[in-house]
Amino acid sequence: MPNITKRGSRRGRRAAVQLRRRFLRLRRTMQRSAYWRAAAPRLAPAARRLRPVLDRTGGLASTAATGLRAGAAAVSPLGWLALGFTAMFWLLGAVFNWQEALVAAVGSAVLLVLGTAFVVGRLSYDVDLDLARTRVAVGDAAVGSLSITSTAARALLPVTFELPVGNATAAFELPRMRPGQTHEELFSIPTRRRAVIVVGPVESVRQDPLRLMGRRVTWADPVDLYVHPRTVSLSGSTTGFIRDLEGEPTTDLSSSDVAFHALRAYVPGDDRRHIHWKTTARTGTLMVRQFEETRRSHVAVALSLNTAEYSSEDDLELAVSVAGSLGLQAFREQLALSVLSQDGPIRCTAPGTMLDGLTEVQGQARASGIVDLARTTADAVPNASVVFLVTGTEPNGAALRSASTKVPPGIRCIALRCGAGLEPALAAIGDLAVLDVGNLDGLPAVLRKAVA
Repeated sequence: MPNITKRGSRRGRRAAVQLRRRFLRLRRTMQRSAYWRAAAPRLAPAARRLRPVLDRTGGLASTAATGLRAGAAAVSPLGWLALGFTAMFWLLGAVFNWQEALVAAVGSAVLLVLGTAFVVGRLSYDVDLDLARTRVAVGDAAVGSLSITSTAARALLPVTFELPVGNATAAFELPRMRPGQTHEELFSIPTRRRAVIVVGPVESVRQDPLRLMGRRVTWADPVDLYVHPRTVSLSGSTTGFIRDLEGEPTTDLSSSDVAFHALRAYVPGDDRRHIHWKTTARTGTLMVRQFEETRRSHVAVALSLNTAEYSSEDDLELAVSVAGSLGLQAFREQLALSVLSQDGPIRCTAPGTMLDGLTEVQGQARASGIVDLARTTADAVPNASVVFLVTGTEPNGAALRSASTKVPPGIRCIALRCGAGLEPALAAIGDLAVLDVGNLDGLPAVLRKAVA
């Protein structure tokens, strides 16, 4: 039979050993925690003294990394190719004892070192980029100046400055400059087309003769030059604008306004405040006042940017100029103005803001044309007094008539078909006046015919 007493005693000793191990492990953990709690106050001052050292070390590492990135950026693609050939020639010469390869590696390394000498060193300039005007019209002179002053304590070697102007780049050779010396360059910008031209940024460029190394430093931020569309002045009363309270009223009758028109018999629902009691007493019938409706003039210009409606790009530019001329006339007469295109409304808080928006618009093939734009304009400007639909020569009379039906009744609608070389003409399609504009200078005469 098995000895149960001995087996039980062995199990008891094993359990006692495991319990003792757990107790010792727990006591060591508690002692270690107590040690660190006691040592923490003594280690805190040392940690505070060590933190600036670590910060300085981290700053040095960051500076070194920035320097390495700047050095890598200074190597041109041709320089990286020369560096690769240097390593390859050096390896071939070392492995195969090829003297010619070693000579080529040394020569390539010397060229890289000499190229580095052209780009090292620190430049110190005060650069001022100034445009005489940041907003000009097509064909106007746009001039600017680039003023460079040396702020270094020693003479600076010649360097090249580059000034991007739109898609082109102008280069200026800066001569050797003494401390405090100023060099000024004048430049002109062509303004043959409507555009937003980005001038700048101004960069200094240093390169070795073989262009293995190059370094660019930006000195001045870019400036936007707005080349506005050309516009013409429209003389007063040629645009067919509906006048406000100080001018001519409309012929629409209203039951409540400020311009008295006539008396009529009372109809249930009329405002009792408008009953004319003297006439009522004389005739024995309730009579109420009837008024002519007056409206504050609000001009809406719908400019189509769908290139499918224009025969050429020049036609689109003519349409933009026509829209700008109408908008400026509205500002001169202090009328409310809204200008819309397929891209949405254009800000019209001031003449310059409106022309800036017209400068930024771009024509492209679109699914929506003048008909959809007329509907959008009617929804966006329900209180307009006159709506100008500016488009190209492609929409026919049916399309223009369909566009005019989207404008609510009582709002005057005028369509202007813009095409270079068109003979000025006026046609009427129902209540819609269709004007053909062949050149911008003929716009005032065409509008004068429309309101005659």
